[in-house]
Amino acid sequence: MTEDLPNPALLPSGLTDLLPPEAAHEAALVEAMLAVFAGHGYERVKPPLLEFEDSLLAGSGHAVADQTFRLMDPDSHRMLGLRADTTPQVARIAATRLADVARPLRLSYAGQVLRIRGTQLAPERQIPQAGIELIGPDSPEADAEVALLGVEALAAIGIHGGSLDITLPTMAPALLDAAGVQGEQRLRLARALDRKDAAAVRELAAIAGPPANRLTALLTAAGPADGALAALEAAELPPAARAIADNAAAVIAAIRTRAPDLRITLDPVEFRGLQYHVGVAFTLYGPGNAGELARGGRYRSGGEAATGMTLYPDALRRAAPAAAAAPRVFIPLGTDPVAAARLRAQGFITVAALSAADTPQRLRCGHILRGQDAAPIEEIA
Repeated sequence: MTEDLPNPALLPSGLTDLLPPEAAHEAALVEAMLAVFAGHGYERVKPPLLEFEDSLLAGSGHAVADQTFRLMDPDSHRMLGLRADTTPQVARIAATRLADVARPLRLSYAGQVLRIRGTQLAPERQIPQAGIELIGPDSPEADAEVALLGVEALAAIGIHGGSLDITLPTMAPALLDAAGVQGEQRLRLARALDRKDAAAVRELAAIAGPPANRLTALLTAAGPADGALAALEAAELPPAARAIADNAAAVIAAIRTRAPDLRITLDPVEFRGLQYHVGVAFTLYGPGNAGELARGGRYRSGGEAATGMTLYPDALRRAAPAAAAAPRVFIPLGTDPVAAARLRAQGFITVAALSAADTPQRLRCGHILRGQDAAPIEEIA
């Protein structure tokens, strides 16, 4: 009968155990980034894992409604939602509990989110997040501050030489709106843009006419920021689209003032990502094949302007260099606890023997307490 029981180590798809030393490494990365955020005046908040469904999915939370687990609260008999993203919760806190705090309001957070499904490239459904939200100002300088704080947080954990990819998720809709493109034609154009299918975009945009036919030139302009900005400047854009382009140029100028050597790319018609972005959006990529490490952008926090960035500690753990582990010191039975405490104050990890069967090798210790000092096992042998 017991042979039919499931393996106790088996977990649902998209969920994993994080074991030593990776769990400690990830936690250390999060704390290092939060220290960077705190140094710039971002104060930490801690939203709950569960909220009432109607408040959790209000406002920007609606964008992740299809990824949200729901359950009935046996206490209130109301539906609850398990957060799929932390940003909407921080927006709720800012609009309610911190409504009377002077703006700009700078908040930071760290925690786990759970989503109904992963993707083919990222199958994980439980995702750690650490991030910041800047609520109140609506300016290029605010967007630049958040983007550059993400860069600084990466540098603090040893990730250098990455790039900042800026997108304009409202540009394509603005051009399609100005051209009056709706219905099936709009969906087909959106799919072609999503696939980066220049030929299909050219064909569909030509049918739609101006200003939708500007999409082809803007699609092929994606790349280094200078070239993309030049293409935007040269394009004949309707007023709403021109305002988007001018704002992007101002954000990039504000970033370059503070970080002239940062590699910046710009994709004017990329619109994938969280649907609540209403201005520039940005993604931080690590060097080499490190991939996407953070994502953020401008959105509405209730009735307020806001911009934020979420960093992904699981991806950062794979990209950041592992810190050297502190030496583990074996503490024999009967040792004076004061001596062990002194070693911990010096940065050692002390592992106390609990029985005569415990040995330095069994407890994975490279040192042993001898007198008042930690002696390497090799020297003793």
